[in-house]
Amino acid sequence: MCTRILLVMFTLTGGVLMAGSVQAVQNDAIYLAAGTSENTKRNVRDKDDTTLTPEDQKETESDIKVTADIRKVVTDDDSLSVNAHNAKIITRNGVVTLRGPVDSQAESMRLQQIATQTPGVMRVDNQLEVKAP
Repeated sequence: MCTRILLVMFTLTGGVLMAGSVQAVQNDAIYLAAGTSENTKRNVRDKDDTTLTPEDQKETESDIKVTADIRKVVTDDDSLSVNAHNAKIITRNGVVTLRGPVDSQAESMRLQQIATQTPGVMRVDNQLEVKAP
């Protein structure tokens, strides 16, 4: 499949295809072949300044400690999925934002509970997304 896509792109561009774009095309082809979903809407959403990303993590000692404490409890919990273990945890002035996919509503609630029970947390903004079955 990758070879066919590359050949079509090579032909359509008049035989001009740079080495760097070959890898990108192969990655896209593998991504599409695997049946993974399109992330354009999510990427657009994350570009605006109202959606927090890990880069928005405050550099204050207390916020870094809160995030680290939550992350430790989450990663030590073997009942949680890989998705839950990799959820984004962003702390700003004691407000924790949880983002990313989780496998179930129960996991979403568990991560929220962990964050809420962590010393130094003022409020939890649970933006976790439960994956469709």
